[in-house]
Amino acid sequence: MPTSLVTGGAGFLGSHLCEALLTKGHRVICLDNLESGSLANIEDLRDDAFSFLHHDVSEPIAIDEPLDFVYHLAALASPIDYMRLPLHSLKTGSYGTHHALGVAKWKRARFLLASTSEVYGDPEVHPQLETYWGNVNPIGPRGVYDEAKRYAEALTMAYHRQQGVDTSIVRIFNTYGPKMRPNDGRAIPNFLSQALAEKPLTVYGDGSQTRSFCYVDDLIRGLVLLAESGEHLPVNIGNPGEYTILQLAEAVLAATGSPSQILYEALPVDDPQVRQPDITRARQILGWEPEIELDEGLRRTLGSLERDATRA
Repeated sequence: MPTSLVTGGAGFLGSHLCEALLTKGHRVICLDNLESGSLANIEDLRDDAFSFLHHDVSEPIAIDEPLDFVYHLAALASPIDYMRLPLHSLKTGSYGTHHALGVAKWKRARFLLASTSEVYGDPEVHPQLETYWGNVNPIGPRGVYDEAKRYAEALTMAYHRQQGVDTSIVRIFNTYGPKMRPNDGRAIPNFLSQALAEKPLTVYGDGSQTRSFCYVDDLIRGLVLLAESGEHLPVNIGNPGEYTILQLAEAVLAATGSPSQILYEALPVDDPQVRQPDITRARQILGWEPEIELDEGLRRTLGSLERDATRA
């Protein structure tokens, strides 16, 4: 039975990853400080092969048992969170990644860093390939997240090149699905919450900025494939379908049947104008591409919200 450590394992992506690894027959150690994660996300993972460790990755990590994989997902990924806790965001990307890499080195485990499309900033190359170095404002309000991840990538490659740690880096593009917090601050949970409450959908700017939305099941499948590969250089994982934010708002209104109107507000500082992954490397190296398109993903997410409401 392989053993996997998942930092940030009680968060949106981390909890889905824990569940997928348990299904594959792994023993899973879920580590989380519950700053943005929740025990509710892992309450169904009651299994002899699953354990939870309440811990902040900015402090040294001690794991007694052998490990085969370290999935480092701990981060304050939502703008609401990294704007609220900018220093902690930087510490998670720096100290947290250093500590997670140290565990992987100690245990001789395969390491996966969950990086982000935010390393591309407001891109001047479209769609974004892994060879693109990005256009990031290091002193802007988003810089505490963007630069934390860019530093984490540099640290990961340094551990690989100097220390011989078996590392991998995934650059995750916008992902959505069940277990996202309604007040997450990102487009899909915002729009769904507003539509279901029949409140106006808040679109920033004129809504012409684009994003690419990947359903969580597709994303998790890509993470596991990358961790189980021999690849060391960054790989984009995301759905290359590109939508304007206005198109997304209209898709949410159609999926929910909500009578909500659209409310336009000022664009946030350094908000990227375009975002779309080039997934050529994921296709070639991993044989991966997304299977679930936006309309189907929104239906599945809505279904999970309805089930949660019934259980509550």
